[in-house]
Amino acid sequence: MILVTGGAGYIGSHICAELARVGRDFVILDNLSNSSMDAVDRLQQLVGRAVPFHAGDVRDTALLDRIFTEHAVSSVIHLAGLKSVAESVANPIDYFDNNVAGTVRLLAAMRRADCKTLVFSSSATVYGAAATMPVTEDAPCMAVSPYGRTKLMVEEMLSDLHASDPAWRIARLRYFNPAGAHESGLIGESPRGTPNNLMPYLAQVASGERSALTVFGGDYPTPDGTGVRDYIHVVDLAEGHVAALDFLADNPQDVVLNLGTGSGTSVLEMIAAFAKASARSVPFEIAARRPGDVATCFADVGRARRILGWTATRDLDQMCRDAWRWQLVRKG
Repeated sequence: MILVTGGAGYIGSHICAELARVGRDFVILDNLSNSSMDAVDRLQQLVGRAVPFHAGDVRDTALLDRIFTEHAVSSVIHLAGLKSVAESVANPIDYFDNNVAGTVRLLAAMRRADCKTLVFSSSATVYGAAATMPVTEDAPCMAVSPYGRTKLMVEEMLSDLHASDPAWRIARLRYFNPAGAHESGLIGESPRGTPNNLMPYLAQVASGERSALTVFGGDYPTPDGTGVRDYIHVVDLAEGHVAALDFLADNPQDVVLNLGTGSGTSVLEMIAAFAKASARSVPFEIAARRPGDVATCFADVGRARRILGWTATRDLDQMCRDAWRWQLVRKG
């Protein structure tokens, strides 16, 4: 049984859908702080069966112990983290409490249950403003936001854990920018309040929920002045997690892997692609840069290809089409 913390969220629900597709049993723990039971209901509709679900926080030690006992958990995919760079700058204590202290409690519960296989949801933000692109896993880590530092602190903790006990099997997956939705239209990104990610904001502008997109920074040293990121389809990302679990089953290692496409897309290029996919106009305005953002970040994905036999296969146009389909379903 696989425990997926944060499994009702955007990325988590797609990982659960992929686990179900390949016949793996899982249980979800989610405090629903940035998700809802509607996502769980939609996931159940997609996979065609009831999904074991526990509403609760990863910092709840008693609940963790009960889940590990009741479900005989043998591995964990850990996604229960707060993830907004801007929010972390404003509220760093909340981020260190949830992301770092929460992981400490999860690892302690895993140790008590003798469960020593973990796939950790890390982030390309650990690289900060990397000097060269594409960025490799061996690049220096220089997180420039509290969010990025929480991910880096957890990564360092996991490295120390494996060094202390090589029985731990750990995959630290450094996500670049997940986007898109499941092709069924049943699950996708549905953030509470103002979206922190670009694509759901684009979808809301295209559908008329919001009047215009705010582009933070038009003076970066990039071809069109806007930030460049490596956008990866969320289903490709989910497939990468299953590949990481399969790798760990045969290899008691601590591995660090980038999950991205290996190419960058600017904000203006993304706006144009979404306008094409939706056949709608996407008004936007340029504003000042946000604290903690970097100009360019895209992945070297060679290691994941070699070690996992995994590569992203879905392109930007498909991300936009799938996200737009989900937006239409979400609006009803």
